Amino acid sequence: MIADWLSFWDSSHSIYVNARHRDVHYRLIAEELATLVPSPQARVLDYGSGEALHADLVAAACSALLLCEGAPRVRATMAARFAGNPKIHALAPAEAARLPEHSLDLIILHSVAQYLAPAEAASLLMLFHRLLKPDGLLLVSDVIPPDIAAATDAMALLRFAAANGFLFAALAGLVRTRLSNYWQLRSRFGLTRYGEADMIDLLAANGFTVRRMSKNIGHNQARMAFTARPIQGVKEPGQ
Repeated sequence: MIADWLSFWDSSHSIYVNARHRDVHYRLIAEELATLVPSPQARVLDYGSGEALHADLVAAACSALLLCEGAPRVRATMAARFAGNPKIHALAPAEAARLPEHSLDLIILHSVAQYLAPAEAASLLMLFHRLLKPDGLLLVSDVIPPDIAAATDAMALLRFAAANGFLFAALAGLVRTRLSNYWQLRSRFGLTRYGEADMIDLLAANGFTVRRMSKNIGHNQARMAFTARPIQGVKEPGQ
């Protein structure tokens, strides 16, 4: 499932309807993520960061920002974009898995859970538990509830577009997306959805205390965001 989605995100897709959409999308996310950085000394991992156009806004709030992206072309472009910023480092997932234990203050998993099978998500949460400091924070955001239809996402996009000056492009973009590989993949695999209790249970089963945030990260407030902290003394399988 994740391999097929990575291939899609590494391609020339039409999810962002134009440059304005891409810019304001990533800027809003970066601005909101920056407010969650716990201190200027924090080490932050954004896992599944995508293009992260405005990652410099998050980096300005912390001492190191690690952008982990599994799509090779996206990762290479991102690394080149921020090559002059000593705080920002682009990583492949295998490199993130080799980070020192308990070395991170904040881990971000934004708009990724829907592309993971539950077993994949559980494996990733075990990794995050190992990487977070005892007082570290995990953010899981843009989680899709079971009862949210595609039309709800479309309306959220149109409202966002109207507020940011790309409404007509968004209308045309929705048609392009409906005819794109995105819908073929979505029809084949679906998107993994979680009710509030389901996500809390998943995080708790992998060693975290959990709180649902009052607001999602990004423009779509029909989706959910959660913060979680590692419970000490939880061991990974085989330890």
